[in-house]
Amino acid sequence: MNSSSAIILAGGKSSRMGRPKALLPFGGEPLIAHIVRSLKQLFRDIVIVASPDQTLPALPVTLVRDEIAYRGPVSGIYYGLGAAEGSVSFVGSCDMPFLNLSLISHLLARIAEHDVVVPHWSGRYQPLFAVYRNHVAPLLKGQLERGELRPITLLNRVRTCVVDEGEVRRFDPEGLSFLNMNTPADYEAALQRWRHLPAAAESVSISCTVELLGVARLRARTKTVALELPSHASLRDVFRALSEKIPDLVGSVLAPPGDRLVDGQACNINGQNFVRDMACRVYSGDRVFIVSADAGG
Repeated sequence: MNSSSAIILAGGKSSRMGRPKALLPFGGEPLIAHIVRSLKQLFRDIVIVASPDQTLPALPVTLVRDEIAYRGPVSGIYYGLGAAEGSVSFVGSCDMPFLNLSLISHLLARIAEHDVVVPHWSGRYQPLFAVYRNHVAPLLKGQLERGELRPITLLNRVRTCVVDEGEVRRFDPEGLSFLNMNTPADYEAALQRWRHLPAAAESVSISCTVELLGVARLRARTKTVALELPSHASLRDVFRALSEKIPDLVGSVLAPPGDRLVDGQACNINGQNFVRDMACRVYSGDRVFIVSADAGG
């Protein structure tokens, strides 16, 4: 997503964990590296905000540091927005290992007429899994100057889009995106969940993005959907996974049972070739565009 950035907040004290959360081993690598690798599937520009003396591994990111340590997430978001290349930024925390890329894509798609897009899950706003326009940075600076250190204070001062729990469940049924780790017990529970993911997850080896235009975008109410697919996936697998993510597309864009396009819709891969063969291979990093056929090539 060339016009968007991702910001990871990593500068907390980790006092309840007893050791730096960003460096916890997870999936055979430091947790911060695990999160960066996940977000790289969506974002070219990633910013990590760390405390002044925090030690982190070398990563393909922009690293910025709080001028004053431990002033909380408002400070981290402010410095992150200042370093981000994109006009909008997804903000997440370094202790949330189960990022759902489809949900992140959906939040980004909802930003068009808003300044902040924030999920509401289990009765709480989730400002550390949210999307911010970079022009809210001066308001965050004002909060810091006044000592208002709660991120949700911003929500009443800007055009905020709240994504409710029902909408979140379309992309992340269990709300794993919001599972964070504050204590050693939290960490062990997350490791156990990671180790016991369904066996089918082990076969997932490629990720692609579907870009929806025209009728498809109107029906889906989002413009971009990230998909995780088995190795050797075909275009038919893409459409089948898309129909499961957004059932409203079946009938108007995807022909029942959802594994091919209806007449009047066309598919382009990576902006290069229009494809009709459902057996066409899809590779990790591919962008699949769905557009009305009469819109031209």
